Amino acid sequence: MATQTRGEKKGLAGLSRDQLVAAYRTMLLSRKLDDKEIQLKRQNKIFFQISGAGHEAVLTAAGLALRPSYDWFFPYYRDRALCLALGMTPAEMLYEAVGAAIDPNSGGRQMPSHWGHKALNIVSSSSPTGTQFLQAVGGAEATMRARLLSITSGFQDDEVVYVSTGDGTTSEGEFWESLNTASNLKLPVVYLVEDNGYAISVPVEVNTAGGSISRLVSSFPDLFIQEVDGCDFLASYTAMSKAVDYARARKGPALVHAQVIRPYSHSLSDDEVMYRPPAERDADAARDPVTTFPRWLVAQGHATDAEIAKIREEIDAEVLAATDDALAQPQPGADTVHFGVYSPDVDPTSEQFDTEDDPQFSGNETTMVDLLNACMKDEMRRDERILVFGEDVADVSREQYLGQVKGKGGVFKVTWGLQKEFGGTRVYNSPLAEANIIGRAIGLALRGFKPVVEIQFFDYIWPAYMQLRNELATMRWRSNNNFSSAVVVRTTYGGYIRGAIYHSQTGASLFTHCPGLRVVCPATALDANGLLRTAIRCDDPVIFLEHKHLYRQTYNKAAYPGPNFMIPFGKAKTVREGTDVTVVTYGATVQRAFAAANQAAENGISVEVIDLRSLSPWDQEAVYASVKKTNRVIVAYEDSLSWGYGAEIAARIADDCFPWLDAPVRRIGSTDTFVGYAPQLEDAILPQVDDFRKAYEEIVQF
Repeated sequence: MATQTRGEKKGLAGLSRDQLVAAYRTMLLSRKLDDKEIQLKRQNKIFFQISGAGHEAVLTAAGLALRPSYDWFFPYYRDRALCLALGMTPAEMLYEAVGAAIDPNSGGRQMPSHWGHKALNIVSSSSPTGTQFLQAVGGAEATMRARLLSITSGFQDDEVVYVSTGDGTTSEGEFWESLNTASNLKLPVVYLVEDNGYAISVPVEVNTAGGSISRLVSSFPDLFIQEVDGCDFLASYTAMSKAVDYARARKGPALVHAQVIRPYSHSLSDDEVMYRPPAERDADAARDPVTTFPRWLVAQGHATDAEIAKIREEIDAEVLAATDDALAQPQPGADTVHFGVYSPDVDPTSEQFDTEDDPQFSGNETTMVDLLNACMKDEMRRDERILVFGEDVADVSREQYLGQVKGKGGVFKVTWGLQKEFGGTRVYNSPLAEANIIGRAIGLALRGFKPVVEIQFFDYIWPAYMQLRNELATMRWRSNNNFSSAVVVRTTYGGYIRGAIYHSQTGASLFTHCPGLRVVCPATALDANGLLRTAIRCDDPVIFLEHKHLYRQTYNKAAYPGPNFMIPFGKAKTVREGTDVTVVTYGATVQRAFAAANQAAENGISVEVIDLRSLSPWDQEAVYASVKKTNRVIVAYEDSLSWGYGAEIAARIADDCFPWLDAPVRRIGSTDTFVGYAPQLEDAILPQVDDFRKAYEEIVQF
C-alpha cells in the first residue's frame, strides 16, 4: 500500500493539506488587515475603514475556485479575502487605506476596500451599492458576443465573471435587472450573495420578503443556485466550485447564497451594539471561521498547534511590515488631480479629429436621421467591436422575420437597417430598462467593445443616471486610468414637437456638470454626422444629444460627407457673421436665433450667431473672440432659464470678458416651468423667434 506524506495528505473537497493551510493563512491575513486598519483609523493615520470580517471563509473559497487574471471580478467592499486569494498583497491594500500614490486600486483616489487591480482583472469598485451587477452582466455578455463574432484577443474560452454583494443590496432594482438579462442570455456570471443578516442596521427579513434571496430568485430559468454556510470553508469551496463549473460550461448564470457573520459593525461609522443584543453577537462569534477553521485543521491532523501559532506570528510580522511600508509612501501630488478625468492618450478636441474642411460629398442632401444612420454604418464596417443596442433599435427581435417585414430600427428610424447588415449579435434590443442599457454597456466597454447605445427619450434617462454619473463618468478617474468605458450614449431630447412634459425635456446641464463625460449637441445633419463619428472614435464616454425637432427639418439637410468626416469636440461654428451682438446657442434654438438675426438686420442690427455644437468641452476661444468684437452677448438655450447650461457660459463671459462688454450678459431660455402640450402653451414656454428679435433690439440700446 502506498503511503502519503503529510504534505500530500488529501483533505475534504479534493484539497490538499497545503491548500487547506494556505486557505487559513488567507483568512487570517484578511482579518489581521481589518484589525490593523481599525487601529490605524483610531490613530488618525487613515480616514475610513469597512471590514470583511466574518466573510473570509467563503471569499477564500471563491478565490480558490476562480482564476486570477483569467476570470473577471466585480467585487464589493467586503471582498478583502477574495482579493488576497487572487494575489493582491497586504501592502497594496494598505496603500489604498493611507491614500498612497502607488495604490493599484485607485492611486489614492478612493476610500479603503474599493478594490481594483488591472493585472488581476479586478474591476474598479465604487461606493454605490448594486451598480456592479449590470456591469458584471455586460462583462459576461462581452464573452458571449466575442465568441459569436470570433473575437479572441482579450478573451478566454471558458472565462467566467464573478460579482458579489451583501444581502441588503439584493433589494436594489438593478440586481433584478441583471438576473433577468443574465438568465435570458445564459451568461457565465457567478453571483455571490454574502448574507450576514444585516444591511447596516436593517435585518434581512425587513429587506427581503421571506428572509431568503435564494428562494426568491429560484424561478429564474437556467439560474443554478447553491445555498451554503459561508463560515464553513469546505462547504463553501464545494458550492463555489459547482457554481463556477456550471458557468464555465456555459449552462447559464449561478448564484451562491452564503450565510456569513458580521462580527464587527458595518463600518467604523456604525455601532452595532445599538441594535444587536449580546446573545445574537455571541452566536455569531461561535461561528467565526477565523477561530473555528484552525481548530478543525488541528483536529483533523492537517496542522499542529505549533504550526498554527507560527502562521499567526508570520502574519503579524507581514502585516506590520506592510503597514510600515504603506505609512512611508507619499500621497499623490496636487498636480495629478486632472489626470484620468478624460483619456490622456486620445484627444477628441485635436486636429486628428478635424476633417471638417475636406468633406467628400456625394448624393443628394438628406436629413439628420439619414446622416446619423450613415455614420453608424460607416463605423460598424470599420470596427467589428462596435455594438448598437437599446429599446427598439433592432429591425426585429425575432430574426427569422428579417426579409418578411420592413423592420423597426428605432422609433425615429435612426438605426434602421443596421441589424440587417450587421446581424443580431451586433445590433439588438434591450429590455425596457434604462439602467440595464448603460450598466451593460459599461461592462462591455471594459472588455474592449465599443457600445453605441440608445436611450429612446431623454425624458426617461433618469433610471440610468446612477450608472451614468457615478459609474460611467468616474470609471477612468477613480481607477487612476487603469479602467475606462468609452460608451456613446445617444438620446433624443427637446421640445417644439407638442410633446408635453414627458417628451420635451432638455437638461443638458445635468451631464455637462459631470467631469468625465463629453456632451455634444448637433443642430444640422452634417454636424450630426461628423460629431457622431468623433464620439465613436474617441476614448471617452459621450452623451450625444439628438434633437427630435431637428431630425427631418429641410433647412438643416446635407449631402453625405464621406466615411472619414469628423468634427472635433470643442469647436463652435459661426452660423452668421455680425458686428453688433453675439448670440451663443445650440440645438433647436440655433435656427430661431438665425431667423431672428435676419429680421433684426432689416432694422440695422448685425447679429453674429455661434452654434456651440459641443457643450462639454465648449469653444471658449471662439465665443470670447466674438464677444470682444461685438461687445454685447446673449446666451440662449432651450432649457429652463434658471440654473440652465447657459448660466455657466454667461458667468464665464462676465468673468473673463468684462472689459470688452458694453452691456450686461443676457440669457434667453424657457420659462421656469414644465413644457405644456397645447400649442399655445408650448409656444409661450419655449424660446421663439420673437424672443430673440426683442432681445437683440433691447441689448443694442445699452
